[in-house]
Amino acid sequence: MDPLDQLDDAAAAAAFRRLVRHLRHRADAQNVDLMGLAGFCRNCLSEWVEDAAGLDRDAARGIVYGEPYAAWKARQPEATPAQLARMAESQRRNP
Repeated sequence: MDPLDQLDDAAAAAAFRRLVRHLRHRADAQNVDLMGLAGFCRNCLSEWVEDAAGLDRDAARGIVYGEPYAAWKARQPEATPAQLARMAESQRRNP
């Protein structure tokens, strides 16, 4: 059995909230860079919240971003070709 499955739900929820708050604080860490490095980003977390909680996409994104997604996105710079290439390579390694 995976030890993660033995983690108390309250502890898992606290860790998830801490991760989300950290990502809210680190708006300089662009989604494209997160995808390029780790194969997931804030949008992925939003989709996981959407699936787990039965929320619509906008509500789930509001939880993860702490504001409307469009407002956050408007402040982000355009992704460079190098960032997009790294992201594409990283995504190929996802299950």
